[in-house]
Amino acid sequence: MLYVDLAPGKFAYRFDGPDDAPVLILSHSLGTDHTMWDVQMPTLTRYFQVLRYDSRGHGSSAVPPGPYTIEKLGQDALALIDALNIQKAHFCGLSLGGMVGMWLAAHAPERIDHLALCNTAARMGPPQLWDARIESVRQWGMAASADAVMARWFAPAFWEQAPDVIERLRQTLIHTPADGYIACCEAIRAMDQRALLPRIRAKTLVIAGAHDAAAPPADGRFLAETIPDARYLELLAAHLANIEIGQPFTDALVRFLTESASSQGIRERRVNHE
Repeated sequence: MLYVDLAPGKFAYRFDGPDDAPVLILSHSLGTDHTMWDVQMPTLTRYFQVLRYDSRGHGSSAVPPGPYTIEKLGQDALALIDALNIQKAHFCGLSLGGMVGMWLAAHAPERIDHLALCNTAARMGPPQLWDARIESVRQWGMAASADAVMARWFAPAFWEQAPDVIERLRQTLIHTPADGYIACCEAIRAMDQRALLPRIRAKTLVIAGAHDAAAPPADGRFLAETIPDARYLELLAAHLANIEIGQPFTDALVRFLTESASSQGIRERRVNHE
């Protein structure tokens, strides 16, 4: 991992893929980190220079004091790409990462080419769910909440099929700083980006999971119906669809990102990032 100093502190990031390829930014979900995208990397790095980073409060990035907001998380992403001299890029975010993507595409439209919003929502409730989760982590810590949180991540069959993957993600979740996790939960609880959606002009693909209890298909359909000219794709998966059905997810993403010749026009070089 590399690190860059931003206003909230040090942020961890990494690049993979050829330097002269179009830039694709991947933004992870609540309670994970940049490694959430590992299954996508062998394919994506054939086409893109992939930038992954740990969001504030997660992984190896800073854990500044709360409160957090989606706006602050979006400003973090914008400050990161500014620091890395990326003028324009594709953006793919899942769950919390998708919420960041909505904010970026609405507030910095000139910086986003294609936008993929995966297993996410413009408003994710009910507030009581977030209240209960926040209180549980405050009282008992991340480990005590892990099973309840992860039960929403995957369909039951995946738990039997991929125990090693489940355990790796469990370790990532329980090692997420509790203060950062709580502050991001508070940001999601307060979020309502529905009014921003008509402002998004990026070419947009919305991916939903048919079995996603956290961001149900109705949330994805709302995004696709409200963002101008957005496309909608529903996959047979739960919340972390990129892991549960990795190759179908990746194939759909690559098809969307490579369909337009505009991909060839955003080969912005990164400099001075070491």
